[in-house]
Amino acid sequence: MGLDRSTYYHTKFHQPSNREIRHLLLEDAIQDIHARSRGTYGMLRIRAALEIEQGIIVNKKLVWKIMRRLGLQGLPGPRKGRKNLVNQATSEDLLQRCFVATRPNERWLTDITEHPTREGKIYCCCVLDLFSRKIVGWAIDRRCDSDLVNDALTKAGSSRPTTAETVIHSDHGSQFTSWAFTENVARLGLVPSMGTTGDCYDNAPMESFWGSMQIELLNRQKWSTSLELANAIADYLEPFYNETRRHSALNYLTPNEFEALHSIQTQAVFS
Repeated sequence: MGLDRSTYYHTKFHQPSNREIRHLLLEDAIQDIHARSRGTYGMLRIRAALEIEQGIIVNKKLVWKIMRRLGLQGLPGPRKGRKNLVNQATSEDLLQRCFVATRPNERWLTDITEHPTREGKIYCCCVLDLFSRKIVGWAIDRRCDSDLVNDALTKAGSSRPTTAETVIHSDHGSQFTSWAFTENVARLGLVPSMGTTGDCYDNAPMESFWGSMQIELLNRQKWSTSLELANAIADYLEPFYNETRRHSALNYLTPNEFEALHSIQTQAVFS
């Protein structure tokens, strides 16, 4: 076989150490987590998933080493550019770039994104709950008009309890300044808020969500039909993002897990 006698016998009678066995088990667990993340998780999210889901505490260098050996890698995050602080928030901006919420349905963010297919562009409007980063309402259409944003907002209003203090924050796009959207906001009893024109930092968490979806779904392939892309976006929002994807801003819990934990803690306080 072309091997030294000592190498042959060492290989034949070698008993794996506890460390080697642990690494083999970690390889299986890491491959499973990476597959369930649709190939999007990097070292930090896989390490968090190991601890949260299986109670396994692993050094991040070991996770990186195993992922490198298996040929696995996460998708790169968006590049950080220089912040544009020239435009100041207007008096209509109730958030003033303070993206903090203490309970669900306290502050909602909404915006529109677009992506091309061979049949034309698809537009998606989402409503994001700032507390849990959960997408609570969404709509997809070939047209970018007030009907699109109203469908997303109506879906959010019908699926979540709101109060007279629930803020809905958007930009100054024509869809959000339209009479139809303004009337819908008033009908649902929400408080409107808008950032300055052309300044993405006045709606930063929403822009961050779009960046994640762009990297983890939209830019990973060329889309042939509008229906194909619409189905893929719907599948990303509900089964994956809200239920499965671990969010760094939530201490690597999923949005659904974060809200469930808040509900348990609230019940414990009042019981």
